[in-house]
Amino acid sequence: MDRVFGCVAMNKRQRLLGLLALCSTAFAQTPKAAATLEDVQKALATGSAKVFDIRERTEFATGVAAGMSLIPVSELAKRLSELPAPGKEPFLIICNTQNRSSRVVAQLQSMGYTNAQYVHGGMAEWGKRGWPMVKP
Repeated sequence: MDRVFGCVAMNKRQRLLGLLALCSTAFAQTPKAAATLEDVQKALATGSAKVFDIRERTEFATGVAAGMSLIPVSELAKRLSELPAPGKEPFLIICNTQNRSSRVVAQLQSMGYTNAQYVHGGMAEWGKRGWPMVKP
């Protein structure tokens, strides 16, 4: 039985769509290991991991870190193919405060994306630190 949605007849895409619909609710599972903002800086500088900003387009307008890929959470289910394959190349998911990214990563990990991590602190903390941002 699927612990997140209480149903067994859902494929991976349907489960992610369910996640997006329920993004404001708590889940029984929590994602493994959060990345730090310093990890994001290193990944962007060295290419050691891809970084996906899942904030919505209106939020991107406040600025993004150069080199991040932008996939609004509302479009993620349609754009799963842009993520590295499950269990392969590492990637980081960031949102504004880590609330959405931690939920998305928990669901992705349950779908086999053991290579996904959310970023603790999010872009709000990035901005508080005064780190550089660019307009998308």
